[in-house]
Amino acid sequence: MTTTRTPKPTRRTFLATAASAAAMFAVTPGLRPAFAADGKLKIGTIGAGNIGGTVGSLWIKAGHEVMFSSLDLEQTKKLAASLGPLAHAGTSAEAAAFGEVVLISVPYGAIPQIGRDYAKALAGKVVLETGNPVDRRDGPMATAALAKGTGLATAEYIPGVRLVRAFSTVGSGKLASEAGRAGEKVAIPLASDDKEALEIASRLVRDAGFEPVIVGKLADARKFDRGAAIYGKALTAREMRQRLGM
Repeated sequence: MTTTRTPKPTRRTFLATAASAAAMFAVTPGLRPAFAADGKLKIGTIGAGNIGGTVGSLWIKAGHEVMFSSLDLEQTKKLAASLGPLAHAGTSAEAAAFGEVVLISVPYGAIPQIGRDYAKALAGKVVLETGNPVDRRDGPMATAALAKGTGLATAEYIPGVRLVRAFSTVGSGKLASEAGRAGEKVAIPLASDDKEALEIASRLVRDAGFEPVIVGKLADARKFDRGAAIYGKALTAREMRQRLGM
């Protein structure tokens, strides 16, 4: 029986590949979240509805401290009270200031206002944004955002943050029922122009009980925008990569 050996890459090839990978993402120095000694983070959520409430609850189960916020503060207080001492409720301004990482999970039409209102509190932070533009709800800006690609559009609406598109393709019901399941985990696609932010987001995806799939930069987030082949489907990482041709 004959075997075929894969030639080892030369040092020159290795260095060229590493340089190419490093150049794919921009890393902003000096803005790393302050992980506690046990690896836990303080996370703020702007939006505590189906996605924000579900994902935030999963992070609390993983030991992170979360401040939820929404337009209905009384309902948010009830949510926090049901989740134990690691959960808090506050205004959106308080959640933006509290979080070392901030999850923004609101109807997409609210994104521009959030970018204006909380620019100072969010500046330099890792921000995971989950929204999907819907014409009938969000108006003409949704059409423009989808045409541009949601990742690039969000970056314009919320400048100055370390943006990651995340938790935007799987519905809240599946997030709640499939988190931490045995066997192959449900995949969450991610896109960002910031390598370190992607590493942090990947860790938080795993902490929530899912498998991260890094699709690429913010321009590549259109591959999992609403209407894309993997949108709305609870796929494994293997299935997702196959459908994306990765």
